[in-house]
Amino acid sequence: MDQVKIDRINELARKSKTIGLSAEEKEEQAKLRQEYRDSFKRNLVSILESCVIVDEQGNRRKVRAKED
Repeated sequence: MDQVKIDRINELARKSKTIGLSAEEKEEQAKLRQEYRDSFKRNLVSILESCVIVDEQGNRRKVRAKED
C-alpha cells in the first residue's frame, strides 16, 4: 500500500474524530482500511513463509501451518 493511501486513512480518521464523516467518506474509509489489512496480511504471510526453525542439532525446517 502506498503512502498516499495511508495518509488518506489517517486524514479520514482525524476528520472522523473532529467533525465527522459523510456517508461517502465512511465508505472510502472502510475500503481503504480493508485494503490496508489485506496488504498487511500478505506481507505477514510472506515473512512467515521465509522463516525457518533451527533445532538443537542444527536442522533447519520451514515454518508451516498449524495442524488442528
